[in-house]
Order: sequence, then structure tokens, then C-alpha cells
Amino acid sequence: MDSEHPTRQAARATAEEILRIIYGDDLAGCTVSLDRITGVISSAMTGQSQVDRAIAELNDKAYEAIRLLSTPPADGAALNPDELRSLLGDRLDKIQALANKVIAATKAQNEINAASDESADSIPA
Repeated sequence: MDSEHPTRQAARATAEEILRIIYGDDLAGCTVSLDRITGVISSAMTGQSQVDRAIAELNDKAYEAIRLLSTPPADGAALNPDELRSLLGDRLDKIQALANKVIAATKAQNEINAASDESADSIPA
């Protein structure tokens, strides 16, 4: 059984396929180490995985914060209408600020992905 990390396994398979596309099935004339290409691909995959995890964690934290902010206050019945209005306004402001942060982070990542896709598309076949 292979104990290599799944990302590394996928990177190695991808590296092999890339080298086969460039040099043919026998890899004749290939002077590049398979391990070197695997390292480059694995590094890119790991970096993207870290970004994906960070975005997922940001979303999880945002949803938890929204859930907490949308929970009625324990002493809500004791608040007069102006205090309650102020509390709810503050909470809505925090929810809006949090939503804007999540949207900005997601938009920035989508722009990076789009730019990466465009640069990959511009490479001649």
C-alpha cells in the first residue's frame, strides 16, 4: 500500500501525464526530473487547498457569528423600544460588515482564480 499523501499522488500522476504529452509515452529526451515537476504541481495544489480551507473557515465563522447576532437577546423583554431598536441596529450593522468581509474575500479569490484560468488559457497548445 502506498503511504504517499493523496495530493502528492495526484501531483505525480499529473506530472507523468504532462511529461508524456510533451515527450511521448517513452519520455525519450526528457531531462527533467519527475520528482521536480511533481514538487511544483504538489506545491500549487497545496497552496490552493490552503486558500480553500481559509475561505471555508471564514464562511463557517461568518455563519456562526450571524447565528449568534440573530439570536434574540436574553433580556430583550426588559429593553424599551429605543434600546431594542439600537441593539438590533448594531447587530444588523455587524452582520452587514461581516457579510461584506466574506463577499470581499470570496470575490478576491474568484478574481485570482479567473486570472489564473485566463493565463492558463493563453498558453499555446
